[in-house]
Amino acid sequence: MTKFLVDHNIEGQAEILWGTLAAEGWLEVLPLTLVRFKDVGLDSESSDQEIWRFAQANDLILLTDNRNMESEDSLEQTIRKENTPSSFPVLTIGTLAKMDERIYRVRCATRIVEIAIDLNNFLGTGRLYIP
Repeated sequence: MTKFLVDHNIEGQAEILWGTLAAEGWLEVLPLTLVRFKDVGLDSESSDQEIWRFAQANDLILLTDNRNMESEDSLEQTIRKENTPSSFPVLTIGTLAKMDERIYRVRCATRIVEIAIDLNNFLGTGRLYIP
C-alpha cells in the first residue's frame, strides 16, 4: 500500500484529487491511501523538517504545494541536507489554483499513479512537481 501524507493547508484540494483518482477507477486497482496530519498525530504547526522526517520514518509520500526555502528547517533545505537514495519523494502540486479544473486534476492523478506504480525508481529524487 502506498500512503500519501497531505499537507495540512491543501487537505480540501487533496480530497478533490482523491475523488478524481476514484472516479478514474485507480483506487479500485491500486492500494493508495491519503492520510492527514491529524490522522497520524502531526501538529499543523510542525516544522517542514519535522514533517519530512516523519514522512520518511513512516514510508509516506508527502503531498504538498510549494513550501519555500526561507529557513534552515524549510522543506527544500531539509531535502537537500537529509535526502538519501532510499528517501521517499515529496510531490508538489505545481499550480494549486488549477485544482478546480478537471483536466488538471486528471493530469495530477495520472502522475500520482505513475509514481506509485514505479515508486522504487523515484526514491531519492527529492521533490517532484506534478503534473
